[in-house]
Amino acid sequence: MFIELGHFALALALCLALVQSIVPLAGAARRLSGWMAVGRSAALGQFAMVALSFAALTHAYVTSDFSVSNVVENSHSAKPMLYKISGVWGNHEGSMLLWVLILSLCGASVAVFGSNLPRELRARVLAVQGMVASGFLLFILATSNPFTRVIPAPADGHGLNPVLQDPGLAFHPPFLYLGYVGSSVAFAFAVAALIEGRVDAAWARWVRPWALVSWCALTVGIALGSWWAYYTLGWGGWWFWDPVENASLLPWLSGTALIHSAIVVERRDTMKSWTILLALLTFGLALVGTFLVRSGVLSSVHAFAVDPARGVFILVLLIIAIGGSFTLYAWRAPAMQGGGLFAPISREGALVLNNLLLATATGTVLLGTLYPLFMDAFGLKISVGPPFYNRTFLPLMTPLLVAMAVGPLLAWKRGDLTAALQRLWMAFGFALLVVLVGLYLSGFHAVLAILGLGLSAWIAAGVLAEWGERIRLFRLPLHDSWRRAAGLPRAAYGMSLAHFGMAVLVAGVSASAFEQERIESLRPGDHIDIAGYTLTLREVRRVPGPNYVADEAVIEVKRGGAVIDEMHPQRRTFTVQRQTTALTAIRTGLSADLYLALGEGDAQAGWVVRAWHKPIVSWIWLGALVMALGGVVSLTDRRWRVGVAARKPAAPTSIQSAAAE
Repeated sequence: MFIELGHFALALALCLALVQSIVPLAGAARRLSGWMAVGRSAALGQFAMVALSFAALTHAYVTSDFSVSNVVENSHSAKPMLYKISGVWGNHEGSMLLWVLILSLCGASVAVFGSNLPRELRARVLAVQGMVASGFLLFILATSNPFTRVIPAPADGHGLNPVLQDPGLAFHPPFLYLGYVGSSVAFAFAVAALIEGRVDAAWARWVRPWALVSWCALTVGIALGSWWAYYTLGWGGWWFWDPVENASLLPWLSGTALIHSAIVVERRDTMKSWTILLALLTFGLALVGTFLVRSGVLSSVHAFAVDPARGVFILVLLIIAIGGSFTLYAWRAPAMQGGGLFAPISREGALVLNNLLLATATGTVLLGTLYPLFMDAFGLKISVGPPFYNRTFLPLMTPLLVAMAVGPLLAWKRGDLTAALQRLWMAFGFALLVVLVGLYLSGFHAVLAILGLGLSAWIAAGVLAEWGERIRLFRLPLHDSWRRAAGLPRAAYGMSLAHFGMAVLVAGVSASAFEQERIESLRPGDHIDIAGYTLTLREVRRVPGPNYVADEAVIEVKRGGAVIDEMHPQRRTFTVQRQTTALTAIRTGLSADLYLALGEGDAQAGWVVRAWHKPIVSWIWLGALVMALGGVVSLTDRRWRVGVAARKPAAPTSIQSAAAE
């Protein structure tokens, strides 16, 4: 009965989404307060219905209700409870239900927290949110119903893909979807602004918190996915430029540009048209990623293999959303003229450079992702892998990272580049010292990696120099500097944290050039020497699990002749799916990771053991988390809660006049 209630609630949510997409939009056009208020009620009702539907499916998984086809295909009675719950979104139908749950949550959040918005703008934003939700709810009900019954019900299910039975992947999709779907709010604000024909500083002030929430969630989601691939798949890597990985990186890049360009709109009343375009593009790229994952055109460990009919439906949604919004942009945007002028050397100029490089990098990744698919359609098999991105993406990021330390030290409207560089002389000296020491210690090998470490040092020292400049460190008495530090807005600390996190991430990425790898076939008593460690295989034993059996190696770790650890990599065989996965053993530290993976073998022939020593690899995920923390700190700035910029009445523009006619 609960399953039927969940299905009915989903259908009712579609009805409410349709009401939300039509009534408040018409009310805003006619300035009817009652009609505009319907948008808020419909958004809250839609969220309640989708939440009820999601709860019904979750209940079916938790109770192992094998009368539901989706539960049969993706769960098993012996599966641990964590993976029963994560199994809800570990499949196509359930993940789409999670998608619309987050989408309806975004609409409800605008309804609840958007009380300081003008009524017409809030009504239009909610209407656009309703249109997007209508499309995806219709997609689920028409092609991806998660509530289909099985008669008669089998005794047990088929189980979840063993690769997905991992805590990291249990939390990765919700964060990733919050990042994807969260960009729909900025998209809705952009479309609403185009309909209204007005973008100003107040609009940018409203958009930035929503864009920051989406960006923070997407940052955490990408980091969790990278971390999962690192320790679960047993190949020792953290990023492979897989098309589905790229699908998550694309909206992150454009979303980063959006956050920075919105600052210029808010501060200088310029770059309006470009900021609108970025808001449209960010959500459009999220939809492109959805199409790639669910259309069946890609074969990836991350992708859902589904029938082409679903891909066609999503493609139609993508064309309507992107095509419609870009058509509206082409019509309305030319009249949105920016009012602020600025010199090329200024804070605005640095942000324009930031946007230019990020947009170019986004285009590069998009080209590398889609080009093989286009060629495949013509029967030509082309592979685009890491070498392409190393030669295109990384050179674009280098000047962006260099400018990251300089831009915040430039003044608005007209800056002094010479003065900014003079304030960074200690940062330059520190970066140069890191490069020289690195070249000496490496024997002048891996020069590009050492330059990357120097670039990381430049960014980190630049962040400290900018913070010191803000509080006049060593230029005022210490207590005065402390008072200035306490008075800095949290958004300033958030920016510093995010930039510092990028420095930490760049260091971790650069140091990957110095990793060491050994692959040996070992019998009990044999050992491997790597990076000063001696790894001795003591035994391989059979270990039972809740829904698997594992071959577990016992490897003694020595350094300097002393035993410092014992590591236990496994090969797990899942009895239901009859699949084998690797469980790596990692000795993690801030200075390096010792990484072990157990391969095939037996007691007679020996067991294949792969060992890596990875300097500061954990800094990659630490840096990503610090970046996300910076975004969270920015969100706590009191400017987002009080003192929101008010809109001043404006004389009718040519757009508004034309609309009135």
